[in-house]
Amino acid sequence: MKNTDPLLQVQDLRVDVGEHTVLKSVSLDVPAGALFVLMGANGSGKSTLGLTLAGHPRYKVMGGAVRFDGKDLLAMNAQERARAGFFLSFQSPPDIPGVKNNLFIRSAVNAVRESRGETALDAFDFLGGARDAAKRLGLPEAMLNRPVNDGFSGGERKRNELMQLALLEPRLAVLDEIDSGMDIDGVRAVVALVQELREKGTAFVVVSHYLQMIESLAPDAVLRLHEGCIAETGGLSLAHDIARTGFARAGEPAVA
Repeated sequence: MKNTDPLLQVQDLRVDVGEHTVLKSVSLDVPAGALFVLMGANGSGKSTLGLTLAGHPRYKVMGGAVRFDGKDLLAMNAQERARAGFFLSFQSPPDIPGVKNNLFIRSAVNAVRESRGETALDAFDFLGGARDAAKRLGLPEAMLNRPVNDGFSGGERKRNELMQLALLEPRLAVLDEIDSGMDIDGVRAVVALVQELREKGTAFVVVSHYLQMIESLAPDAVLRLHEGCIAETGGLSLAHDIARTGFARAGEPAVA
């Protein structure tokens, strides 16, 4: 971690989904290049945090503030957040029928490049980088020409998201159980790519309960989310404690 100035500042964030309050009070500061691991029982609000930060319309912010690189993130729409350098990997990446993978990713990459004042990549230049990234991440090159995630296995969907992450090089990435469905080589690819991007200043919030990957990622902090609040903050010892004893703590009500 090279920079101590917060890239992401979340202050007392409160979020409703339908008639239910899911995030009751979440506050955290994530510096550029930092890596935070978020752990918590099902229903504690982990995925809600990522989807809210990404600007999903189903998640209604009821209070609090979020600043990203000094700007009001909540005032941006989802496309503006992505162009500003926010990336979210989905717990279950969706299919996008009829849209070729390479065209989808190139459009996203060029939107980000243009927002940075950089020249858009033509198909030839983009495909060179995409093929290199696919090979490095263990994704068959043929999948670049297939519709997004169409017929992909769970592990292939996650590797496809890793390829997007590698090509976009975002400022901040929220990875929601990126290890789910991955084999050991896939997990190694996650760790290697995250380390590479952290060196370039990308900050990460990683949702995971996979202790071996968490150890390899060497997080700056481990956070335990309980009933929509950050209930505990620590280092790797907290992840070890959760792996050993579970999420329940004396005096805390169970998550419904």
